[in-house]
This record gives sequence, structure tokens and C-alpha cells, in this order.
Amino acid sequence: MTMLKPLLVLFVVALVALQSVFIIQEWEQGLILEFGKSVRIIQEPGLYFKIPLIQDLILLEKRILVGEARPAEYITLDKKRLTVDTVSRWQIDQPLVFFQTVKNYSGAIARLNDITFARLRQEIGNHNFKEFIREERERIMNQVTSGTEEQARRFGIKVIDVRIKRVDLPEEVQNSVFARMKAERERIAKRYRAEGDEQAREIRASADKDKEILLAEAYRQGQFLKGEGEAESAKIYADGFSQDVDFFGFMRRLEAYKNIFAKDTTFLLRPDSSLLRFLESPYGRSTGGSSPAGFSGQKQ
Repeated sequence: MTMLKPLLVLFVVALVALQSVFIIQEWEQGLILEFGKSVRIIQEPGLYFKIPLIQDLILLEKRILVGEARPAEYITLDKKRLTVDTVSRWQIDQPLVFFQTVKNYSGAIARLNDITFARLRQEIGNHNFKEFIREERERIMNQVTSGTEEQARRFGIKVIDVRIKRVDLPEEVQNSVFARMKAERERIAKRYRAEGDEQAREIRASADKDKEILLAEAYRQGQFLKGEGEAESAKIYADGFSQDVDFFGFMRRLEAYKNIFAKDTTFLLRPDSSLLRFLESPYGRSTGGSSPAGFSGQKQ
């Protein structure tokens, strides 16, 4: 029994010591409450003490926190509807005020979302759709950040910035917008196709024109060369005819025979036809007659 008392006392002392000592990390800040009232604020990291069973420790974040709001619908000055999803960065600047007003992280997010929604609705309502989407978006969000930070001070919160995470059109509006976009793209595509067809027709017409010019030039050159060849041929025939009339007549008749008898054609000629005289005799005369000039008269 005597041994249990010192152990019990030692256990109680250790328990009290454990409840009295606490550590504040680098990313934390502490608020010491005594019977619900704040008695000390600790913002530096280290080892600290408090009165057990009388004082309570509330640990709060010192780091920058991120809060995301649910997508909400807004109306612009020109009556366009938008669904905007925002995100804010903030930190606890006054722990006592923060604890007294919003208590915890969830309460702070709820208050920040309400403030951000009101400020953003006011700013969007003062600007047209085009200004908010492109031209004035950065300035509008700076105004929203400034207004939100000013009102959030009442809750011990320091707002660093508020940014737009996503901007969408309401679902029922998206269909009509997409239909207009599709019609516009189809109109542009038709214009491009029409311009392409026009250019294609111009190219084909130019190619056809060049083809006709080339064909005409080729035909002209061909006719010119053909004429020169025929003239040269006529000259050669004339020269040959002047040298030996009988031989020239003989060759011409042989060509006539070749052209005539090469075809499956029946001719009815008189026996004394001049065309047949070389068939009776290679000299073109009656058998026994003298041979024409240039022939020896012997049969080969």
C-alpha cells in the first residue's frame, strides 16, 4: 500500500505536466482561453505552458488557406447569364477575432463565400458580358478582391486574392450558343468553299486557255512542217519525173498496184485499161515490143 501512493502521485504529476505543456509548430498559432475568455495569443513556434483544467488551447492555421466556392449564377449588365466558379486565398490574421466571429475553418469559408458572391454579383452586374469575359476581367477581379478583403477584416481574416476558376454559360443557354456558333462556322466554311470553287474555276479556265493556245501553236507548226514536207516531196517527184518519165510512171503504177491489190476489193476494168498494161508486160507494152528507156528488156 505504501508503494502505491508514490506511484499514484507520480502518475498524477506526469498527467498534469502533460496537460500543461504544448508545442506550437511553425505553421500554427495558438489561442489560450481561460473559462471561455482569451488570455493569451501565441504566434511564434516553440514550447509553452498552460494551466491544466483551467486554460484551454485553440490551435489555428498560420499558413495561407484556399477556399473554393460553389458555382453560382450571375447576370451581366446586358442581361447575359453566367455560371462562375471562384477560388479565394486567405489566412487568419487576428486569431481572437476569428475565433469569436466564425469559430473555425468551415464558418470562415461560409462567410467568405457570402462576401465574394455579393461583391462579384455587384461587379458583374455593372459590366457587359464581353467586358467581363475579356477586356475588364482582371480589373473586375481586383475590385472583388479589394471589397472582399475589406469586409473580411471583421472576421479576423486577411484575403490575399480572389480568382475565377471557371466561367460557363447555363446549360440551357449553352445549347443555343453552340447552335449559333455551329451556324457561324458553317457559314464561314461555305464562304471558304465558294471562294475555293471560284479560284478552281479560274485555274481551270486559265489551264484550258493555255491548252488551246498550245494546241493551236502545235497545229500551226505541224501544218507548216507538213507543207514543207509535201513541197519537198513534190520537188523530189518532179526532179525524178524530169530525169526518166517512163521509170517514174512505172513506179507510180507500182504504188497504185500496191494500194489497190492490198485490199479485199473487186475491180471491173476493160482489158485495154492502161492500169493493166504492166500486168501483161513489165515494160507496159505488148509482148515482143521494145523495152522502155532504162530497161534492158530481159526478164529476170
